Amino acid sequence: MTIPQTKHAYFEGEIVPIEQASISVMNQTFNYGTGAFGGIRGYWNDSEQQLFLFRPADHFRRLLDSAKLLRFDLTHTPDSLTAALRQLLKAEGWKNDVYIRPLAYVTTEGIGARLHNLDHDIAMFSVPFESKLKEEGAHVTFSAWRRVDDNHIPPRGKIIGAYVNSALIKSDAVLAGFDDALVLNNDGHVSESSGSNFFMVRNGVASTPPVTANVLEGITRRTLIELLRVELGLEVIERQIDRTEVYLADEIFLCGTGVQLVPVTRVDHRPVGTGELGSLTRELYELFSGVVRGKVEKYRQWNIPVYD
Repeated sequence: MTIPQTKHAYFEGEIVPIEQASISVMNQTFNYGTGAFGGIRGYWNDSEQQLFLFRPADHFRRLLDSAKLLRFDLTHTPDSLTAALRQLLKAEGWKNDVYIRPLAYVTTEGIGARLHNLDHDIAMFSVPFESKLKEEGAHVTFSAWRRVDDNHIPPRGKIIGAYVNSALIKSDAVLAGFDDALVLNNDGHVSESSGSNFFMVRNGVASTPPVTANVLEGITRRTLIELLRVELGLEVIERQIDRTEVYLADEIFLCGTGVQLVPVTRVDHRPVGTGELGSLTRELYELFSGVVRGKVEKYRQWNIPVYD
């Protein structure tokens, strides 16, 4: 099958050819990482011949909050950005799953790291993106790096410069033969993986670090907490998690817009539970997959159609 290519971007308030969406090497965000980004998924529903955006207003609200932490002065709203995104995706004409990357960036050029007296804007582009459960699970380790702290760079926002921390964590793990790494915060408790929120299940209870543990306030995280509680009847506790608890977990999974839901079957060469994909993780993934494609009427309000 031929993979479709990205042709357009939302740039300077318009839908333009992707090659026209460019900035100068003198751009402030390019030089200092002073920007924010988001990740939004579009899921193709073949039976309805419709592309559904999953919770775009929530994603754009978080993007604008991230930009607010950087003193950005933007006139965009979640609704206006959702409308612009629908226009962009209509221009692309996707009939497959896609990933959308909105970027809040500084348009000012010049030298000097600062957040004041600058101009700002938002750009967006989309790419085809496969959605598939990793049946064999991921093999992770604990990183020697610590998660960036809220008093250093706010981890609850998707700040571009902060993701150097994630890149260091990910590359060291992969080059050492692992799929990813779990990261401890400065208090020594589990925070998340290089770029995904963390859940573990032990003795019939699901636990996940609280948003005060230097984690991203994940929208997929929030979605899964609701599905676990309401649909699967599982107790979910947001609390601090010790490293040794992870070694005793029955099931572990990571989640995020990009990865969706990834089961973890080994940690530091130790099996998680049976060392295979757990039954709860599989059930949750199947439920989530139906929800994001608009197949569960109860959660249909989370699905915004692209095509009229």
